[in-house]
Amino acid sequence: MSSLLYLHGFLSSPASVKATQTRDYLQQHAPGVAVICPELENSPARLKPQLLELMAGHAELSGGDLRVIGSSMGGYLATWLVEQYGGKAVLVNPAVRPFELLAGYLGEHINPYTNKHFALNQDDIGHIQAFYQPTLARPANYRVLLQSGDETLDYQQAVAHYQGAELCIEEGGDHSFVGYEQHLPSIMRFLYLQ
Repeated sequence: MSSLLYLHGFLSSPASVKATQTRDYLQQHAPGVAVICPELENSPARLKPQLLELMAGHAELSGGDLRVIGSSMGGYLATWLVEQYGGKAVLVNPAVRPFELLAGYLGEHINPYTNKHFALNQDDIGHIQAFYQPTLARPANYRVLLQSGDETLDYQQAVAHYQGAELCIEEGGDHSFVGYEQHLPSIMRFLYLQ
């Protein structure tokens, strides 16, 4: 049985629209693919142990067989995983250097999906920066979906960072990536899941 790992973004959850659309699509078109969609830790210090435990607990994801979709911060984490374990990733409006952006988000937060309260402090920025991959060993292992209207992230950062990857750049849209569900057939083909 094949597995797909889906990593949601900051202040999101497995109940996000794109995660739900991904599960629904596979249930209908490739029911043999299991979707692993963890609720990522809000605390950056707990993210790396969570991801390492996840990989250790799912042998089918390692050995170069990792197939992952990552949205925003999830795209940043997916890049780290592919660089560590091999495999292929589709990144949706990925964060490239979120440690720079999150420096403006220090303080108290509530995850709108889970209602969990947490705080971001300066140490957390270092934990996020530890995932940064300045260069990619195999850019062709990435397909990057970008919309120029992303109000949260500068899509040009991703264009520069993922040179050599399969880039799909659409004019307009927003950070949620409008029309994501229409890309699911090509996403699954890229990941060899359909």
